[in-house]
Amino acid sequence: MEPHGRNRRNAKIGRRLFALATVAVALNGCGPAARSGATGTAAAPAAPSTAAPPVATVPAKPPTAAPPAAERPLPDSPAPDRVPVPPAAEPTVPPVTERPPSPAATGLPGAPAKDRIVADFTGKAPGTWGLFVPGTATKLTGGGRRIALTFDCCGGPGGNGVDQELIDMLQRTRTRATFFLNFRWIQANPGAAKSLAENPLFEVGNHGTKHIPLSVSGRSAYGIQGTASPSEVYEEIMVNQAALHRLTGKPVRYFRPGTAYLDEASAAIVRQLGMVPVSFSVNGDGGATYPAPAVVGEVAAAKAGDIIIAHANHPGCGTAAGVAQALTALKADGLKPGRLNLK
Repeated sequence: MEPHGRNRRNAKIGRRLFALATVAVALNGCGPAARSGATGTAAAPAAPSTAAPPVATVPAKPPTAAPPAAERPLPDSPAPDRVPVPPAAEPTVPPVTERPPSPAATGLPGAPAKDRIVADFTGKAPGTWGLFVPGTATKLTGGGRRIALTFDCCGGPGGNGVDQELIDMLQRTRTRATFFLNFRWIQANPGAAKSLAENPLFEVGNHGTKHIPLSVSGRSAYGIQGTASPSEVYEEIMVNQAALHRLTGKPVRYFRPGTAYLDEASAAIVRQLGMVPVSFSVNGDGGATYPAPAVVGEVAAAKAGDIIIAHANHPGCGTAAGVAQALTALKADGLKPGRLNLK
């Protein structure tokens, strides 16, 4: 075959592979890549797309190296394998089946049982739907110069990695942070999960069981089907809550749904179960897709009270290096990165 014929054929094959990869990434998405929080709602696109739908509010212009300021899936794409502890050396975490535990198993004293949640919320209107719905925290409380660093560990196909470079950097700089752990990620990385839970610099939050949007009416985000009833909302929250209680020995206070999408009724269920539903106001790494310079630009633009979302399950991406550089800038501005402090 002539060289130019081979080039055309290779280009055609490349375009097909890229299209397939784009769909796969969206279906395993970590959530939306909005760059700023808002009190309004953000509508989910009907299907995943490489085109980026607009964000409602954008407080800071992204750096030239960053992708456009837009809402698009935070992909759970494959990343280089780099797990800090060999599987044989990892301690055993008691297995948790995907059956809704009793309130006692959740470690939340007085938490309502599943039957109570179903009775209270069946037939209630879902309310607003999106990233920033009433009842969801998008900013820190209490004032001051604090900002929150939060890192999602989404789990599942292509999402079970451990960004040890990021974790080591946070420990080296004595930087506090909150890690939202998904049930699948905990099952795949019991040693890393236990290490995060035991580290006094860090706190862990609940990132759901199946990593799906939280809805009482079957809404979806980026082609990912959400829960469809109060009963399913309960299970998506509480199966992982039981796993986290086994891991930490205490109730976990914060919940962020897979994709970060939820409706107002689901946010109310989270609160009735004793947790605070958490969104974000700054997208730090676009689902671990931004290169380090873009991460620097996004994170360093944070203001007092912001909640930054980034990811700790994609080793080899730009998150660790970008956050490290941004921390220097934030501290020079008198800001204090740390964990969540919400009510």
